[in-house]
Amino acid sequence: MTMQVITRKKGPQPADDRSVLRRPARHRQRWLLAFLLLVAGATLAPLSLMAYVVTTTRPYRYTEPASIPPERVAIVFGAGVRPDGRLSPMLADRVEGAIRLYQSGRVQKLLMTGDNSHIEYNEVSAMKRYAVAQGVPARDITLDYAGFSTYESCYRAREIFGVTRAVLVTQSYHLPRAIYTCRHLGVEAVGLGTPDWGVYSSQLMQRYTLRELLATLKAMWDVHLAHPLPTFLGPYEGVE
Repeated sequence: MTMQVITRKKGPQPADDRSVLRRPARHRQRWLLAFLLLVAGATLAPLSLMAYVVTTTRPYRYTEPASIPPERVAIVFGAGVRPDGRLSPMLADRVEGAIRLYQSGRVQKLLMTGDNSHIEYNEVSAMKRYAVAQGVPARDITLDYAGFSTYESCYRAREIFGVTRAVLVTQSYHLPRAIYTCRHLGVEAVGLGTPDWGVYSSQLMQRYTLRELLATLKAMWDVHLAHPLPTFLGPYEGVE
């Protein structure tokens, strides 16, 4: 009886069907993991930077005028004026906070900074009228008509108005960025945070908080890397 020996040729062997099916699955898993890591990094990095700004400015933030250490100047940030010249609710709260600081003797001068980019829109003049109507003498109010952003307001406060120390007045959600920006531009700032959450609708505050996250990232880019000049500078004026 003759036995037939079957020999297997050398070289690549056909892959097991199950192995072939597993390879695309593993490939998809790697791409999914890479995508999830990218999303996590893009989410956590901004949140971490925001948390850093909030944490580092905490010692300089107050919610009660009586707790504010006395300073010569308060900087009040613009926040929208109605077509008829009335202040938006948030801006009225900011000016009211500054008035309380002035009337309690915590500050002696108010620097109101905001947008007057065209003749029909003038935040700072409306802010001044409101404060004067509440008893603040016009001579103790200085207007910065070119405070088009928090960064520009802080920059101009130092370079144009000679302010090196100040109390910043704005809503609590905005205050960390304002303090962080001013302090990195040479203004030793503390701040009075006016109410926001619990006063305004949750929907509005959620939108503002998300916008604040993006604005904080831009602020860090500006003060640490880009160092842009304000839209307008001009001659030195000082706060009289």
